[in-house]
Formats: sequence, C-alpha cells, structure tokens
Amino acid sequence: MSTADAVDRKAPRRRLTRDDRRRQLIEVSWRIAQAEGADALTLGRLAEQAEVAKPVVYDHFGTRNGLLAELYRDYDERVGAAMAAALSASPDTLEDKARVIADAYVDCVLKQGRELFGVAAALEGSAELGAVRRQCDAAFLDQCEAALAPFVEAGISRIALIGALGAADALSHAAAAGDADAEDAREELSRVILAAARRTETGGRG
Repeated sequence: MSTADAVDRKAPRRRLTRDDRRRQLIEVSWRIAQAEGADALTLGRLAEQAEVAKPVVYDHFGTRNGLLAELYRDYDERVGAAMAAALSASPDTLEDKARVIADAYVDCVLKQGRELFGVAAALEGSAELGAVRRQCDAAFLDQCEAALAPFVEAGISRIALIGALGAADALSHAAAAGDADAEDAREELSRVILAAARRTETGGRG
C-alpha cells in the first residue's frame, strides 16, 4: 500500500456544518423522491441514503411531514430565486415582467413536477402543508406585486394576483402532466398575470 493510500484511509471525513448537513439531506431527499417516489421517502430511508445516523435526520426535520414540508419550501425558494434572477435581467415593461413570472413558474414545475406532486400528495390534509403553502403563496404574491407595481399607477390588486396564482398552479400542472403544451401554458399564464395587473388600471382594488 502506498503512502498516499495510507493517508487517504486515515483522513477523517470532513464534518459538515449544520446548514451544510441540512442542504445535503434535502438534496438526497429529492434524489430519493425522483428515483423511488415520495412514498419511499421516510426519515429512516433518508438516513440510510445520506449515510448518517437516524438521530441526525430527526434532529433536522422532526417528523416525516416536517421533512416533506421542508422539501416543499425548498422548491418554492428555488422558484423565487429563479424568478428574481430572470426579473432583474428582463426589460422594464409590464408585458416582459408578466412573461418572466409565467416562464419561471411553469419551468420550475416542469423541472421537478413529478417529485413535487408526490411531496404535496403525501402532505395532503396535514397542518404542515397548509402552513407552508400559505407562506409560499404569500412570498410569491409579494414578489409578483413588487415586480409589477412600478408599471401600474393605481397599485396592484392582491385578489387579482391570488387568481393569477390559481391559474399558475393549474396551467403548470397541466403542462407537467402532458395535458397542455408547455409553451401554450406559459403564454396563457402570461396573459392571466398581465390581465391581473391591468385590472387595477380600471379601478379594481383587492
């Protein structure tokens, strides 16, 4: 055995920070959901695949629902980050901002649709899903309002944006399921968002 091999064998594994460990566990969870489906995603399975002790996983997520809720939140944060980056690089017109929001929402669902649907289905009816959905929806609506408001003198109608969010869910899920063409879904959602923003121009406040 060479000296290099001996050093490699004796070298301790780098200890991850708590944040890095949490990130690792989330990434492994998504891989499990993609390969085996969300039903296979248990805290024990995660510990096995991440090669950590079960108490480590329980310390981070508490329960299976806690893990699933964290995955839902992680997905939403990535949608928000992708949308923010695209918005900052887009032309400063209402039409362009509406299209960027539509593209980012549909594309993120297409990228991780099957796993996301499985996570949401596994959480259906739970208090955790209700809480995380409210938080995620509020963050999305705030982001849309901030992006569109500079182009709407009368202000943005919150209720109109809530309607646009419902359309975003329906259209992106239809595209992910193959029931609608992805480009058609993006274009339709862009029109819905644009109409929601312009609704306030005729005096409709939510």
